[in-house]
Amino acid sequence: MTGVKIPGAKIPGAEILVRTLVANGVDTCFANPGTSELHALAAFDSMPGARCVPTLFEGVATGAADGYARMTDRPAATLLHLGPGLANGLANLHNARRACVPMVNIVGDHATWHRGVDAPLTSDVEGLAKPMSAWVRTVPDAASVAADTAEAIRAALTPPGGVSTLILPSDSSWDDTAAAEPVIVAPPAPAAPDTDALRAAADALRGGERVVVLLNGRATRAEGLALAGRIAAATGAKLYAHTGATRIERGAGRVTVERFPYPIDLGIAALAGAKHVVLIGSGEPVGFFGYPDKPSRLAPEGCRIHTVAPPGADALAALRWLVEAVGAAATPVPAQPLALPEPTTGALTADSVGQSLAALLPEGAIVVDEGISSSPMVYTACAGARPHDWLTITGGAIGIGMPLALGAAIACPDRKVVTVQADGSGMYTLQALWSQAREQADVVTIIFANRRYGILQWELGNLGFRDMGPNARNCTELGRPDLDWVALARGMGVEGGQATDAEGFNRLLTAAFARKGPFLIEAVI
Repeated sequence: MTGVKIPGAKIPGAEILVRTLVANGVDTCFANPGTSELHALAAFDSMPGARCVPTLFEGVATGAADGYARMTDRPAATLLHLGPGLANGLANLHNARRACVPMVNIVGDHATWHRGVDAPLTSDVEGLAKPMSAWVRTVPDAASVAADTAEAIRAALTPPGGVSTLILPSDSSWDDTAAAEPVIVAPPAPAAPDTDALRAAADALRGGERVVVLLNGRATRAEGLALAGRIAAATGAKLYAHTGATRIERGAGRVTVERFPYPIDLGIAALAGAKHVVLIGSGEPVGFFGYPDKPSRLAPEGCRIHTVAPPGADALAALRWLVEAVGAAATPVPAQPLALPEPTTGALTADSVGQSLAALLPEGAIVVDEGISSSPMVYTACAGARPHDWLTITGGAIGIGMPLALGAAIACPDRKVVTVQADGSGMYTLQALWSQAREQADVVTIIFANRRYGILQWELGNLGFRDMGPNARNCTELGRPDLDWVALARGMGVEGGQATDAEGFNRLLTAAFARKGPFLIEAVI
């Protein structure tokens, strides 16, 4: 099929769907379809340039679409099977919602006239979709596909970006309807920053009291960090990226920014003495969880919160305004110099992995960080590495690392992607390795094989449990048997090797960076 249609002809709704997606630049689909989605799947062959990436689990599809959007700033599509298939992808849709990325999430449903018989896969698809979506609609018929698809794209692109879930009943997909030129969507502009909040923040920054500036979204890209760095250098304000920042452009030549700490006590300490917190692209700093006798809001009592540019507002405009307001326009950007350490030797630890990664990381790499308890050491070590991007787990739902890397590699095939992956969370979406092999995605996966859920053991101590009993230990350890990551990768078609010391890790990492395609390193720490 060529995709060329005779004017006035009728074509299936599924083809209208795909024509509208591709006309608006949504040309990549991460798919795990079933029977109700086969007309939509076939329609992707009707459009030259459209690409479907197969996944073996819906959480891989939704996580990959997130990674694709983070690196392109435009949506990918997913193709999921009915309510149960959507449910399998919800955890990474939660992360995508927190990342504020655009995504067109297409979910098939039974034919409208079949719903009433209560077939085994019948479910409330809209009800499942709503908590993780910014926009949800069920297409009532084929004639509505064009307008509803365009509206889904518009909603996904509306700042700050969000998940649009378009539910496509089978008859809306296979019924014919009049062919027409696709609706082209104009992405809405971001909202202007809050003028009163900007003035109050500028007064605070000039006032000599302790000010913390919390950044996310465009504010953690190179341009935003350069502006924020000028402000900090001129005023003494402390900069932090949100704990789950969507994308941080960092390394040599860019402004170094710490991530706001995850542990609640460290978060409270980071804000100690602050009289003002300025939010640019970020929400207020709060605890990940509620703890006995600890606050939910982490700013100290009496600290003023200045929301100058919430998610969806123009963060760069806010930063430019503040640069002028505090007299920082001529302040040099405090750019990070290139500071490459030597690859480490001896014992293999999270710190030594981070140091070796910083030494060897190629310029332009994309680092996907789901290292969980090992993440802070690696992030800190790479501050002076060659320029790179850093993608984090934004919503705390584990199992996004390897899917996120798949999407980033599909989006940026000329850049090396490195996944810093905890072993426990890696098992949630192991199937992503198969898709990486199928697509020959240029991803190096580093597994921190500590044979435990380290973050849960830390949290047990944080909650006052000093001695783990047999049930707590049994549910937070991953041994008996140990996971064999090299064998697991090989079973998915990905080459790999195990490192038990720093020298072995360095050899494997050097070899992985010298080749194209997926490779996995099991780092036994």
